Amino acid sequence: MKKILALPAVVLATSVLLAACGNNETASDKQAETPVAQSENQTSTETADAADQEATGSDYTTAVDGYRAFAIEQIDEFVKQTEKFTDAVKAGDLETAKSLYAPARMYYERIEPVAEALGDLDPNIDARDGDVEAADWRGFHRIEKALWEDKTTEGMNDFADTLLSDAKLLRAKVETMDIDASLMVTGAVELLNEVSSSKVTGEEERYSHTDLYDFAANVEGAREIYNLLKDDLAAKDKDLNQQISDRFDALEKELAPFKDGDGYVSYEKLKDEDVKKLSQNLDALAEPLSNMGQVLGV
Repeated sequence: MKKILALPAVVLATSVLLAACGNNETASDKQAETPVAQSENQTSTETADAADQEATGSDYTTAVDGYRAFAIEQIDEFVKQTEKFTDAVKAGDLETAKSLYAPARMYYERIEPVAEALGDLDPNIDARDGDVEAADWRGFHRIEKALWEDKTTEGMNDFADTLLSDAKLLRAKVETMDIDASLMVTGAVELLNEVSSSKVTGEEERYSHTDLYDFAANVEGAREIYNLLKDDLAAKDKDLNQQISDRFDALEKELAPFKDGDGYVSYEKLKDEDVKKLSQNLDALAEPLSNMGQVLGV
């Protein structure tokens, strides 16, 4: 969970205004000249738009559309899995709720930059104890504390209902939110920052110790953004593109031994040298990835 992430502004192309006709023109003269003036105006506008695009870089519409589709897909599944989790909590089924907790969160962690761009949704869903005022603390980690530390689902019904409501609100808002290449690039970097600041340190899931689920999901989300932009990046800087690809592979290879079926082992099973290696591979990836935006011109 990151507290602040500003939503990038959408740049609007300016239009060229048609100069006023002379005072001595007749109505018929104006009518005859209008199509010519409109044609000249259209040509001027198209020329200006082409120049603007050449100056600012590539058209990333395809990548942006791909990321929006990915985000919607993940959030759809996030809502479904969160409902299963909250149903188990409300049914008082402690062990089932525990088993559904981390897998449901992975869908959220892959697209966390989207939620962070939507005001209070990220802290409402993902705040840890101490991130917000005690009276405002709710979401996954509030329920996590009850399940693992208090070992009960009692008193969690309202929190479960609110969490599901927030998940559905996220799904509704993503349809109309502004997404551009800048948000994507910033989001990829922020996902790795999330891993570095809380997941690899074991601070995110302080009660359940399911941090590696979040770690893997953040990396997967960052890689999806990179995959959508890698052709554009390769066209501008082939070496940087290859470096990022290789370092994603290295980080994922380092994470692979900690897989446990469809999930991951408890963070408590990691040794100091395991954490060190993961951190080193993470830092090695974060550095070139942070240069992607500058090369792409976003």
